[in-house]
Amino acid sequence: MPSSSWTPHYLAEVSLHPSGVLSRTTTRLPALLRSCHLEPAVAVTVFVTALAVAAGRGAVGSAAVAAAVLTGQLSIGWCNDAADAQRDTASGRRDKPAATGELPPRMAAAAAGTALALCVPLSLLSGAAAAAAHLSGVVGGGWAYNLRLKRTVLSPLPYAAGFGSLPAFVTLGLPSPSGPAWWAVAAGALLGVGAHLVNVLPDIEADLATGVRGLPQRLGRPACRWLAPFMMLAAVGVLTVGPPGAVAASDWVLAAAAGIISIAGTAVPSLAYSRWPFRSAIAVAGIAVAQLLLRGSDLA
Repeated sequence: MPSSSWTPHYLAEVSLHPSGVLSRTTTRLPALLRSCHLEPAVAVTVFVTALAVAAGRGAVGSAAVAAAVLTGQLSIGWCNDAADAQRDTASGRRDKPAATGELPPRMAAAAAGTALALCVPLSLLSGAAAAAAHLSGVVGGGWAYNLRLKRTVLSPLPYAAGFGSLPAFVTLGLPSPSGPAWWAVAAGALLGVGAHLVNVLPDIEADLATGVRGLPQRLGRPACRWLAPFMMLAAVGVLTVGPPGAVAASDWVLAAAAGIISIAGTAVPSLAYSRWPFRSAIAVAGIAVAQLLLRGSDLA
């Protein structure tokens, strides 16, 4: 993100005045909900919570995972809209409340800071090691992407680190903490890069016009439209053949379904300018989580 006069001011104001955030935002709740990227935030929360249940975190532990992941994702979403407000206004984005004037960018930044402040103790409920994985890999990566890396060739790294760290957040919080299986981390990283590609696919031209030159923008739309399903299918492939033991028939069925969905959602030119590439990524991520759930006992 290029430097701007308002970003440090917002972040300072969030830290100095957190107690008044809720009272100031009540009347703007609908705009806040549309600004936090609720769809992916809820999807990631549901996926990781289900993974925690399958891995043996129990009801209390899984609830702690859900609360931490949700607040972390909300902080990333609000941070994104606050950081991009000027650029989104310049490009005429009507789906961003911070760009249309429905939500002051300062309020989005305050909400991001509040969610981040809540995420820290909620992450620590899973233990120090698990909290470190979540706050550094997932939340820290998301903020780094919003504030700087999205405009550089390193833009996929926060997605890879964030998605790859989610299994560690689950397994490091088990009653007997341990690191996650390699194939879970590798698949998460591949899914993260794929999600990055499909997320920016509809906006590549607008991004380039406003100076955003992350890796997908440099590669261009045709390359990203084909690279995205490849990354998703690579993740599913790792989850199919990586875990110990023979590959079950259900894994092959899920892998085939993932292939159909990813290609239909990203390779069809008429869909490339819509939100369907992103939704197909969510669906393929759901299939990957289903594979992880089937191998939940092997995750650690």
